[in-house]
Amino acid sequence: MEPERLEFFRQLLQDRLQEILGEADKTRTDMTGMAASAFPDPTDRATLETDRNFTLRIRDRERKLITKIREALERIDDGSYGVCEICGGDIAEKRLIARPVTTMCIACKSQQEALERSRGV
Repeated sequence: MEPERLEFFRQLLQDRLQEILGEADKTRTDMTGMAASAFPDPTDRATLETDRNFTLRIRDRERKLITKIREALERIDDGSYGVCEICGGDIAEKRLIARPVTTMCIACKSQQEALERSRGV
């Protein structure tokens, strides 16, 4: 891949990483600032807890995405970014734009998903 395209993807990944980390800080601040005891009504407390649980599930998914982003940045550094880990072919740029952390070309990913469906995974 050309150096300017690699730099484009590096910036895309770094921007997404900063966005996720900013949201995590905001969540931490929001959750430490509001106690469930501030809501005397049980329904309001339940709603608060449901919202918190939902937010924490989102942040957990984002935590996993942070790991994938950092791995993608490492692949940019070592020169393996944009190369399918299964077949060794190039990953289409459209796919990388849609999912910059991907490690498989669309053909290999489709094959993997078909195999998972057939196994019931």
